[in-house]
Amino acid sequence: MSFPDNLYYTKDHEWIKIEGGNIAVIGITDFAQKELGDIVYVEVETVGKALEAEAVFGTVEAVKTVSDLYLPVAGTIKELNPALASSPDLVNTDPYGAGWMIKMEVSNPADLEGLLSASAYQAVVG
Repeated sequence: MSFPDNLYYTKDHEWIKIEGGNIAVIGITDFAQKELGDIVYVEVETVGKALEAEAVFGTVEAVKTVSDLYLPVAGTIKELNPALASSPDLVNTDPYGAGWMIKMEVSNPADLEGLLSASAYQAVVG
């Protein structure tokens, strides 16, 4: 499993990457997609909404389960990855790249300091 060093992680298995200013890209980790299995649907009905950190921003559906998706930091959901509508399996094949889930505007960039580094996340998942 891979855990890129340029990302922040949550104990709930989401990753976040800042893309200039206060825009962030969020997805689920390689560990999470392996645990879920084949992903068949990603649902996010919170685009345009401001949410607090750890709020549920959507769900991911795999063949055998549905799992909530948690926002790593507070902010406003700006965009859902349009490619996931026709290819939700991108989350399995490229969780840190083409399989990203949402883009958001981060309310307080200092909130990132409370998240896990790659090495700390790796320690959590073993």
